Amino acid sequence: MVQVLSKLATTKVSCIEYVHPWTNSCLEASCGVYLYSIMSSFKIYLTVYMLGLVLGGKVPSLKRLQKTFKSILQSTAFLSGTALGYSLFLCSLRKIFGGYNILTVSAFPAFLSSVFAIQIEKPHRRLLLSLYVSNVATETLWNMASARNLVKSIKYGEVAIFSLAMCILLMYFKGGHHKKLEDGGQPDRIFSILGFIVGPYEEKDYTTRSSNANTFIRQQAVPNDPTVGGGSSWRYQRKHRKNSIYHLVIQALYCYKRIVHAIKCSGRHHSCPHPFSCLFYTVQGTSKMFTVGLGIQLALRLTMNLKQLIMSPSSFKKVFFNKRTISLATALGGYCGLFRAVCCLMRHITGKDSCYHAIPAGLIGGIAFSQYSDTTIALYIMWKMAQMTYSLGVEKGILPDVPGFTAFLYCLSTAILFHAAILEPTNLRPSYWKFLYSLSGGRIASMNRKPLDVWGLGTSDSLASVIKKYGTKPVVKFYI
Repeated sequence: MVQVLSKLATTKVSCIEYVHPWTNSCLEASCGVYLYSIMSSFKIYLTVYMLGLVLGGKVPSLKRLQKTFKSILQSTAFLSGTALGYSLFLCSLRKIFGGYNILTVSAFPAFLSSVFAIQIEKPHRRLLLSLYVSNVATETLWNMASARNLVKSIKYGEVAIFSLAMCILLMYFKGGHHKKLEDGGQPDRIFSILGFIVGPYEEKDYTTRSSNANTFIRQQAVPNDPTVGGGSSWRYQRKHRKNSIYHLVIQALYCYKRIVHAIKCSGRHHSCPHPFSCLFYTVQGTSKMFTVGLGIQLALRLTMNLKQLIMSPSSFKKVFFNKRTISLATALGGYCGLFRAVCCLMRHITGKDSCYHAIPAGLIGGIAFSQYSDTTIALYIMWKMAQMTYSLGVEKGILPDVPGFTAFLYCLSTAILFHAAILEPTNLRPSYWKFLYSLSGGRIASMNRKPLDVWGLGTSDSLASVIKKYGTKPVVKFYI
């Protein structure tokens, strides 16, 4: 039975035995992971930045391409620098302290490496990186606490987090507070996304509202079908009177037109900022976002299963016709519809529009998120809400502006993730473990964990479980 040491006790294991058992040279080990991480980082950021150019919808100029290429190289230097620094600090700290304790075995080297590496990355990207790693670190800390029976999983907990965070963000959106946090003349991108989902009419002082909101004439009767009125239309109908299918299609379209017109002409409160009726506003938003969600889901499933569909066309039905295909569509359409319906209801009840209507509307709309519940999305929205709240507090003088807080949060979160990757990999998000495995060329799985079992965390068993589960074999890869 392995003797369990105090968590701060130092184990006299060498870096050759733990960090790089495949070579006796610290320099060779550091150079190996650095060279491999350069190529891996370049592939990652080449994909990210090229995708950004494609989604821009415009043919990039030569100047834009040159700027993008420089950004790719800069981001590559940042990420590969993290890998190099981590390896160097692991070996250096062992030589300084004569061994490892539970902090210097991974967390502290990762923190120091991140402190230097984050300075390489562009300032405007540091916030995005901080939000991402904080998102993953939050989930990792929860998993670590759950593994120690300190907390219990809460059913629909991610739905509750998403709903609370969204209602606060939408309250800022409806109150116009997001305009006070403009960066470079543009509000944060999250509010552009929220405006697309719930509609621009919910934004405070939306200046380009359709004049139909005040000038639309709610006719009580629908004009006769133009296809059956007038001499030419009568002759056209007579020509096709024997075509029953054509007649049914025309009648169906006419009925659809009457229904839409009736919905548009139903009631709308004077404080509602949208054109047409509240019912039409709700139905139109629901159908629009359902269509958007369905399109995104179909595109993703087609991209991810393209090889399978080519090799086996019979799997088309299995890939597309299942419940998961409409999960995102149901979540987006349901959220938009519920949010708009509750906002209109609150305007009818209170007789005015208010940013506080976003609280009940956001909470009720969050129910739809249960159809596409995702911890990553929920935690991202939570951290984005925290960032916006902090920035708003600083802008109003309520909270102090802490210099370098974004970089510190990034470094701390990275330290937590690397600590888990070495000592408790089963508590790390699978996608992040695979990312570290790919970035290091398999070295993260090849580091010897058996000497670390002295801290009683079952480290070597945890690593074996992760390797078997995700197929990340302990091999050391080289590009040269």
